[in-house]
Amino acid sequence: MNDLLTDRLAVHPLTAGEAERVVAADRGPDTAWAPDYPAEGERTGARMFLKACAAVGDPHPFGGYEIRLRAGGLAIGGIGFHGPPDAEGAVEIGYGLAESARGHGYAAEALRAVVEHARSLGVRHVRGNTTHDNVPSQRVMLAAGLVQVRTDEELVHYELTLS
Repeated sequence: MNDLLTDRLAVHPLTAGEAERVVAADRGPDTAWAPDYPAEGERTGARMFLKACAAVGDPHPFGGYEIRLRAGGLAIGGIGFHGPPDAEGAVEIGYGLAESARGHGYAAEALRAVVEHARSLGVRHVRGNTTHDNVPSQRVMLAAGLVQVRTDEELVHYELTLS
C-alpha cells in the first residue's frame, strides 16, 4: 500500500516491524523521528495496530499510519482507523502528534487525507471523539470537516457523513 500524500505530509501505512519499533520507542538506524516522537498516544496506537495484526493479519487499509513530513521523511505523529467499517459503514479514527509538531496544521492535514482515503474505500461515516478539555483536537476534527454530533460526561463526539 502506498503513502497517502498531501502537500506537506506522507501518511505512511505502518508495517508490523515499524509498529514494534514505535511501541519500543526504538528508532533504529534508518528511521527519522522528531526528537519527542513517539509520545504515549502513538505508542498506544501502534499497540492497537499490532493487536489487529495478530488477530486478522495486516488490517490495512483500515490500520495504523505514521505521519511523516514529505521533506526529509521525519516522523511526527500517528493516525489510523480503530478497525474496518461497522454495519453502518462507519469507521472511527484516532491521531496524535509529537508536541514539537503541533500548531502547524499537520494533524488536520493528515486527517483530511485519511478521510479522503476512507471515502475512496466506500466508507459512509468517519467518527472521532476527544475529551472536553482537548480543544486542539476538537479544532483538528472541525478543520477536517467533522461536525460535533453529541457530548457525554467524558467525550465530545464528531462525525462526517461521506455519502
